[in-house]
Amino acid sequence: MTGSAGRQPLEVTVWRGSTSGGATQSFEVPAQDSQTVLDVVSWIQQYADPTLTYRFACRVGMCGSCAMMVNGVPRWTCRTHVSKVVEGNSLRIEPLRNLPVIKDLATDMDPFFDKWVQAEAVHHPSRGRADAFDPVDPDSPDRAAASAGIECINCAVCYAACDTVAGNPDYLGPAALQRAWTLLNDSRDAGREAILDAVSGTGGCHNCHSMGSCAQYCPNELNPLAAIAGLKRETSRRFFRRRRNA
Repeated sequence: MTGSAGRQPLEVTVWRGSTSGGATQSFEVPAQDSQTVLDVVSWIQQYADPTLTYRFACRVGMCGSCAMMVNGVPRWTCRTHVSKVVEGNSLRIEPLRNLPVIKDLATDMDPFFDKWVQAEAVHHPSRGRADAFDPVDPDSPDRAAASAGIECINCAVCYAACDTVAGNPDYLGPAALQRAWTLLNDSRDAGREAILDAVSGTGGCHNCHSMGSCAQYCPNELNPLAAIAGLKRETSRRFFRRRRNA
């Protein structure tokens, strides 16, 4: 079997199984021009083993649902070209790290989103339906801080990249903490104290070791590390302010 222009096929190793156990399986996949890792996974499912389970939606880098580990690195497979990541002639594809596996390459995202709730990374309304809109100054420093992380699409690449999550199951993780920082700086959100309580507690921002994998691997080039540093500053300021006023 050969691919485009007589190339040798790719040697692809795919993890198969669930959280309870599994093993890798090898496939030969035809090499093609402009081939993405998602193309490789789709070829395996369509032509080699229809039982392979994985997740994808848009295929154009908008939804983040196709995130997987590729040669040990979390990536959006739809935007990852094989030519950029292949090692020799080999690819290793696994489910996202730090999350339970449902089956094969599909992970259970519930723990990831549960931590958003634990971090109070949900909007706390400051006005009712009948009230006028809260004005937002687009040029304010707070608005800039809030906008910096607004393009997070919940793909969990940063969560999979985070070694602190790997070593501490209570750690809220970079995505939840970045969202908490966004809301903390949003003038329309009324949950400042609740957010600071949540992110300063067990598993909060002070557990971050500032290794920066979250920022390094974010496909949208966001910087959760900067958001976490902001939360560390604000929770520390509140702590010393309370001590001074006690």
